[in-house]
Amino acid sequence: MNPSAAADRTAYPVGLRLAGRRVVVLGAGQVAQRRLPGLIAAGADIVLVSPSATPSVEAMAEAGELRWERRPYRPGDLDGAWYALIATDDAEANEAASAEAEQRRVWCVRSDDAQAATAWTPATGRSEGVTVAVLTGGDPRRSAAVRDAVVEGLRNGTLAAPRHRDRAPGVALVGGGPGDPDLITVRGRRLLAEADVVIADRLGPRDLLDELPPHVEVIDAAKIPYGRYMAQEAINAALIEHARAGKAVVRLKGGDPFVFGRGMEEVEALAGAGIPCTVVPGISSSISVPGAAGIPVTHRGVAHEFTVVSGHVAPGDPRSLVDWPALARLRGTLVLLMAVERIGAIADVLVENGRDPLTPVAVVQEGTTAAQRRVDATLATAAEVVAAEGIRPPAVIVVGDVVAVGPAQGR
Repeated sequence: MNPSAAADRTAYPVGLRLAGRRVVVLGAGQVAQRRLPGLIAAGADIVLVSPSATPSVEAMAEAGELRWERRPYRPGDLDGAWYALIATDDAEANEAASAEAEQRRVWCVRSDDAQAATAWTPATGRSEGVTVAVLTGGDPRRSAAVRDAVVEGLRNGTLAAPRHRDRAPGVALVGGGPGDPDLITVRGRRLLAEADVVIADRLGPRDLLDELPPHVEVIDAAKIPYGRYMAQEAINAALIEHARAGKAVVRLKGGDPFVFGRGMEEVEALAGAGIPCTVVPGISSSISVPGAAGIPVTHRGVAHEFTVVSGHVAPGDPRSLVDWPALARLRGTLVLLMAVERIGAIADVLVENGRDPLTPVAVVQEGTTAAQRRVDATLATAAEVVAAEGIRPPAVIVVGDVVAVGPAQGR
């Protein structure tokens, strides 16, 4: 077959296993600098032939990652090679080395003339043990763009590539963030894409569940039959049951698993059952929801601290672990979660213990979602405003002077 006909053929993709095998690199400029790390990672026995080198390539040689012969190419350099990279600025040397590679049947990449080469280097990228290699027929920029899109998709979970072999058993406890599906972490989204079973909270980012493949079993934690169990015990039992069945299980929770999310209870239950658990932190609604509503929880000259408090137990209740009088004496920002139904009692105890009744209050309902809305009040009027506006959970309540910081349109 003549060379021009061969150039029209599609390249045959293959992965070379070069560990311990001789690879010859001619030239030590920018091209070699980009290609050498991949060859080093592959474990190749690299011989570099070049009179000079870039500082980065020289550092590789000094580190013992390759052998550097400081001279120009000469015939015989490709003896015993499995693979060659020709990247010098000497056209005659490149032609001679290419001819030697053809004679010795050594696969050869040429940086100066791709059509004269017997091999092409694909645009490569790696994510979670997957190597992506893209060839687009001599258009390196397009190859790189396709590679980047695929690698990014694997990293953020928008491109599903679940493991089916050697998948580690266990449960991933994933914080889904405050509600907007774009605010889940990259790792959390990827684990969702690999799941067989997802046990989700009501406050988790629901839109992410619509993206799951049809084979994924989605279980609403609020609808797990409790029977003789308490709700949390039933959820723990479901996690253990599905993990023991060999399924990849994701426990999807709103916000962060360890911020009023009872995440540690689930970790302890899994540990007691001998099931490994991976914890993936999430963006807590305690800071993200105020931020989305234009409220900084700290601000120079206004607040040097913020305190996050659960309002699911009212002040004065014997079960309460909160020192409300002490909180009233603080000058910083107070962020209340699960407090909509008890905001009147909370505001009263704060005022009774020293907080100014005119302290600004903002209530942000369904923060970061399309249904987000914000209403403003003071400690003196908070209960009345919440009732009048029909505020319902989930909502984050911010108490402090930071509420008045920022542009008016954010309110």
